[in-house]
Amino acid sequence: MEKPAAIAGIRIGHVHLKVAELERALAFWRDLIGLEVQQRMGAQAVFLSADGYHHHIALNTWESAGGSPPPMGSTGLYHVALLYPDRPALARALKRLVEAGYPLEGASDHGVSEAIYLRDPDGNGVELYRDRDRAEWPRDAAGNLDMVTRRLDLRALLAEAG
Repeated sequence: MEKPAAIAGIRIGHVHLKVAELERALAFWRDLIGLEVQQRMGAQAVFLSADGYHHHIALNTWESAGGSPPPMGSTGLYHVALLYPDRPALARALKRLVEAGYPLEGASDHGVSEAIYLRDPDGNGVELYRDRDRAEWPRDAAGNLDMVTRRLDLRALLAEAG
């Protein structure tokens, strides 16, 4: 089988997450993460976005009302990643989480990006990150991307929250 050609301009449009309790999930994605509600379908679904797009994240209980997170060791979504436009915007997101006492799972400097990791109330992995300028991305001697995983200094990041 021939490998398909790369598709220029393709990108992830939105993610639908199955949640157990819509209001609990909404409190996380809207109130802590900062997405805006674009549409609501009663007590079953909410569509949220940044910048007025129809939706980046949809939360629904169609097959999951009252459900529990999938057990560790099972397949499924590893995480959904939200790309912030710059370091101060990522810092403000971190500040909201810290002020709310929301637990973080980790924070890493990957050379190409800086990322904060956590779980939403339904156990879905969430990455909040910002990319560095492409000219700053680490490369090996052959010019190939050379991503790393280093500790991210959260105190320094918080200092940029304003």
